[in-house]
Amino acid sequence: MRNNKKPARPPAESVEVSDAEYLESRPSTPEPFQSFRFFDLPSEIRVSIYELVLLEPKTVELDPMNFRRISPRLRLFLACHQMHEEAYRVFYGHNTLRLFNVHGRFFHTKWQLMARLPKRYRAAVSALELRLGPGWTAPPKSWVVNDRLGIQDCTELRVLKIFIECDPASDEIFKGFRVAGDFYTKFSLNLVKEIFAQVPSINEVQFDGYPSVAKNSPLLETLVTYSRGDGKVISWGSLEGYASYSVMGLSKALAHLKLHNDTGSVRSVFESPSPLQSPSEGVRAEA
Repeated sequence: MRNNKKPARPPAESVEVSDAEYLESRPSTPEPFQSFRFFDLPSEIRVSIYELVLLEPKTVELDPMNFRRISPRLRLFLACHQMHEEAYRVFYGHNTLRLFNVHGRFFHTKWQLMARLPKRYRAAVSALELRLGPGWTAPPKSWVVNDRLGIQDCTELRVLKIFIECDPASDEIFKGFRVAGDFYTKFSLNLVKEIFAQVPSINEVQFDGYPSVAKNSPLLETLVTYSRGDGKVISWGSLEGYASYSVMGLSKALAHLKLHNDTGSVRSVFESPSPLQSPSEGVRAEA
C-alpha cells in the first residue's frame, strides 16, 4: 500500500541571543514623537481642509435634519478661537444660504435663518438664494425684507440666486387659483427691490428654475429687466439655452399627465411647499 504522507521537515535551528547582544542591537535613544501642528500649515492648505469639511452641495436652510447633516461639522467652531475665526468664514462665505425657508416645518416661521444668525456670521455671507413659487397664492406673512431679517449686515454679499419654481402669470392653467394675473409677479419684484435696497453690495443676480419656466415668462422677464436696469450682472443656471428651443407649456404637460384644472388635486400640487433642491444644482455663468 502506497504511503502518501509527506516527510516531516527538519526542525529549524534556533538562534540564541544573549541579553548583552540584544541590548547592543537596540538604538541608544528612541526617536522623539513628532506631533502635528495644524496651524503650522500654510493658510491656503488650511482653507482647503476647511472646504473639504464644511462645504455643502445643497443650499443651506432651516431643516430638521441639520442636526445630522451640518451640526457635527460645525463642532470645528468649538476647537479654539483661531479655528473658529477661520472656519466660520469658510462655512458662511462659501456656502449658499436660503433667504426664506421652503421646508414645510419652517415655511411660516417668523424667524428666518438669516435672522437667527449672529451679526458677524451674516457679515461673512457671500451668496443668498431667493426661491420663488412656494405658496404663490398666499405667500407667508414672514416673507418680508425688513430690519429683523438682518440682511443689511451682509456686507460681503455679492451674489443673489433666484430660483423660480413656477410663474402663475405664464400659463392659463393657473386661472382660477390665483388672486390676480400679475399678483405674484409684483410680489416677487417688490422682494427683489427691497433686497437690493438693503444690500447694495450685490453685483450679480443668478437665475435658475424648473424646465416649465421659460425665459419669456412674465415673472422671469420682469426680474431680469429690473436687475439689469439696476446694474447687476445677469447669469444663468439650467435655464441657459432655453431661448434656442420651445418649452412645452405647463397646460400641455398637465394634459399629458391627465391632470385638469377642475380637480382639487392640481391646486394642492401648486400650493404645497416645494422640494428642498432642484434636480440640477450646477450653475453656468455668463459674463
